[in-house]
Amino acid sequence: MSPLLAERIATLGGLGHLPGAPGTYASLAGVALATALHLLGGFVLLALATLSVTALGWWAVSVGLAARAGSEPDPGEYVVDELAGMLLTYWPLSFALLVTGAAPLVWPWPGVLAGFILFRAFDILKPPPISSLERLPGAAGVMLDDLAAALATALLTTITAGFAHGWF
Repeated sequence: MSPLLAERIATLGGLGHLPGAPGTYASLAGVALATALHLLGGFVLLALATLSVTALGWWAVSVGLAARAGSEPDPGEYVVDELAGMLLTYWPLSFALLVTGAAPLVWPWPGVLAGFILFRAFDILKPPPISSLERLPGAAGVMLDDLAAALATALLTTITAGFAHGWF
Protein backbone atom coordinates (compact mmCIF):
# COMPACT_ATOMS: atom_id res chain seq x y z
CA MET A 1 0.00 0.00 0.00
CA SER A 2 1.02 3.56 -0.50
CA PRO A 3 2.92 5.87 1.84
CA LEU A 4 0.12 8.41 1.36
CA LEU A 5 -2.44 5.98 2.81
CA ALA A 6 -0.07 5.19 5.66
CA GLU A 7 0.33 8.90 6.38
CA ARG A 8 -3.46 9.36 6.43
CA ILE A 9 -3.85 6.51 8.89
CA ALA A 10 -0.92 7.57 11.11
CA THR A 11 -2.30 11.12 11.34
CA LEU A 12 -5.92 9.93 11.67
CA GLY A 13 -6.98 11.59 8.47
CA GLY A 14 -5.08 14.78 9.23
CA LEU A 15 -6.20 15.19 12.86
CA GLY A 16 -2.54 15.07 13.83
CA HIS A 17 -1.88 18.18 11.76
CA LEU A 18 -4.20 20.38 13.84
CA PRO A 19 -2.33 23.09 15.73
CA GLY A 20 -1.93 22.99 19.48
CA ALA A 21 -2.23 19.57 21.03
CA PRO A 22 -2.73 16.87 18.38
CA GLY A 23 -2.18 14.06 20.90
CA THR A 24 -4.96 15.43 23.08
CA TYR A 25 -7.29 15.79 20.09
CA ALA A 26 -6.60 12.17 19.10
CA SER A 27 -7.16 11.07 22.70
CA LEU A 28 -10.53 12.85 22.74
CA ALA A 29 -11.39 11.08 19.50
CA GLY A 30 -10.42 7.87 21.27
CA VAL A 31 -12.83 8.61 24.12
CA ALA A 32 -15.63 9.17 21.61
CA LEU A 33 -14.78 6.04 19.63
CA ALA A 34 -14.40 3.85 22.75
CA THR A 35 -17.75 5.10 24.00
CA ALA A 36 -19.46 4.36 20.69
CA LEU A 37 -17.86 0.93 20.40
CA HIS A 38 -18.82 -0.01 23.95
CA LEU A 39 -22.39 1.18 23.52
CA LEU A 40 -22.76 -0.58 20.16
CA GLY A 41 -21.07 -3.89 20.92
CA GLY A 42 -19.67 -3.93 24.42
CA PHE A 43 -16.25 -5.24 25.35
CA VAL A 44 -15.92 -7.61 22.40
CA LEU A 45 -16.32 -4.83 19.82
CA LEU A 46 -14.03 -2.51 21.78
CA ALA A 47 -11.35 -5.22 22.02
CA LEU A 48 -11.55 -6.12 18.32
CA ALA A 49 -11.36 -2.45 17.32
CA THR A 50 -8.38 -1.88 19.63
CA LEU A 51 -6.47 -4.78 18.11
CA SER A 52 -7.35 -3.61 14.60
CA VAL A 53 -6.35 0.02 15.23
CA THR A 54 -3.10 -1.12 16.85
CA ALA A 55 -2.17 -3.42 13.96
CA LEU A 56 -3.16 -0.89 11.31
CA GLY A 57 -1.40 1.89 13.20
CA TRP A 58 1.78 -0.16 13.54
CA TRP A 59 1.77 -0.78 9.79
CA ALA A 60 1.03 2.87 8.97
CA VAL A 61 3.75 4.19 11.26
CA SER A 62 6.27 1.69 9.88
CA VAL A 63 5.53 2.70 6.28
CA GLY A 64 5.34 6.39 7.17
CA LEU A 65 8.67 6.40 9.00
CA ALA A 66 10.33 4.51 6.13
CA ALA A 67 9.03 7.12 3.69
CA ARG A 68 10.44 9.88 5.91
CA ALA A 69 13.88 8.28 6.30
CA GLY A 70 16.06 10.38 8.55
CA SER A 71 13.26 12.40 10.11
CA GLU A 72 12.34 12.47 13.78
CA PRO A 73 11.67 9.05 15.36
CA ASP A 74 8.16 9.94 16.60
CA PRO A 75 6.58 12.67 14.49
CA GLY A 76 4.13 14.71 16.55
CA GLU A 77 1.49 14.46 13.86
CA TYR A 78 1.44 10.65 14.12
CA VAL A 79 -1.43 10.23 16.56
CA VAL A 80 -2.78 6.76 15.76
CA ASP A 81 -0.83 5.61 18.84
CA GLU A 82 -2.98 7.85 21.05
CA LEU A 83 -6.13 6.40 19.53
CA ALA A 84 -4.95 2.83 20.15
CA GLY A 85 -3.91 3.77 23.68
CA MET A 86 -7.24 5.35 24.54
CA LEU A 87 -9.14 2.32 23.29
CA LEU A 88 -6.96 0.02 25.40
CA THR A 89 -7.41 2.32 28.41
CA TYR A 90 -11.12 1.50 28.53
CA TRP A 91 -10.83 -2.30 28.39
CA PRO A 92 -11.18 -2.80 32.17
CA LEU A 93 -14.19 -0.52 32.36
CA SER A 94 -15.96 -2.19 29.46
CA PHE A 95 -15.01 -5.69 30.63
CA ALA A 96 -16.19 -5.01 34.20
CA LEU A 97 -19.54 -3.84 32.87
CA LEU A 98 -19.78 -7.03 30.81
CA VAL A 99 -19.03 -9.42 33.67
CA THR A 100 -21.30 -7.61 36.12
CA GLY A 101 -24.20 -7.74 33.70
CA ALA A 102 -24.65 -3.98 33.55
CA ALA A 103 -27.18 -2.60 31.11
CA PRO A 104 -25.72 -2.18 27.61
CA LEU A 105 -25.97 1.61 27.71
CA VAL A 106 -24.08 2.00 30.98
CA TRP A 107 -20.80 3.89 30.50
CA PRO A 108 -19.94 5.64 33.78
CA TRP A 109 -18.48 9.09 33.29
CA PRO A 110 -16.10 9.03 36.31
CA GLY A 111 -14.22 6.09 34.80
CA VAL A 112 -14.25 7.64 31.35
CA LEU A 113 -12.95 10.98 32.62
CA ALA A 114 -10.33 9.38 34.87
CA GLY A 115 -9.15 7.26 31.94
CA PHE A 116 -8.70 10.30 29.72
CA ILE A 117 -6.88 12.39 32.32
CA LEU A 118 -4.59 9.61 33.50
CA PHE A 119 -3.76 8.46 29.99
CA ARG A 120 -2.79 11.97 28.94
CA ALA A 121 -0.68 12.34 32.11
CA PHE A 122 1.17 9.04 31.52
CA ASP A 123 1.56 9.82 27.81
CA ILE A 124 2.97 13.29 28.40
CA LEU A 125 5.11 12.61 31.49
CA LYS A 126 6.29 9.14 30.36
CA PRO A 127 7.50 7.81 33.70
CA PRO A 128 9.76 4.76 33.62
CA PRO A 129 9.38 2.16 32.17
CA ILE A 130 7.15 3.95 29.63
CA SER A 131 9.99 6.32 28.74
CA SER A 132 12.28 3.42 27.85
CA LEU A 133 9.75 2.09 25.33
CA GLU A 134 9.68 5.43 23.53
CA ARG A 135 13.36 4.97 22.69
CA LEU A 136 12.77 1.75 20.75
CA PRO A 137 13.35 2.07 17.01
CA GLY A 138 10.62 2.49 14.42
CA ALA A 139 6.96 1.76 14.99
CA ALA A 140 7.73 0.01 18.28
CA GLY A 141 8.93 3.29 19.80
CA VAL A 142 5.92 5.18 18.50
CA MET A 143 3.24 2.66 19.46
CA LEU A 144 4.47 0.84 22.56
CA ASP A 145 4.91 3.84 24.86
CA ASP A 146 1.26 4.79 24.35
CA LEU A 147 0.09 1.22 24.85
CA ALA A 148 2.14 1.08 28.07
CA ALA A 149 0.60 4.39 29.17
CA ALA A 150 -2.80 2.81 28.51
CA LEU A 151 -1.92 -0.25 30.59
CA ALA A 152 -0.72 1.94 33.46
CA THR A 153 -3.92 3.96 33.24
CA ALA A 154 -6.08 0.83 33.10
CA LEU A 155 -4.35 -0.58 36.18
CA LEU A 156 -4.64 2.65 38.16
CA THR A 157 -8.29 3.22 37.23
CA THR A 158 -9.12 -0.40 38.10
CA ILE A 159 -7.48 -0.06 41.52
CA THR A 160 -9.25 3.26 42.09
CA ALA A 161 -12.59 1.75 41.07
CA GLY A 162 -11.91 -1.17 43.40
CA PHE A 163 -11.55 1.16 46.36
CA ALA A 164 -14.50 3.31 45.28
CA HIS A 165 -16.78 0.27 44.95
CA GLY A 166 -15.52 -1.51 48.08
CA TRP A 167 -13.82 -4.41 46.28
CA PHE A 168 -10.71 -3.99 48.44
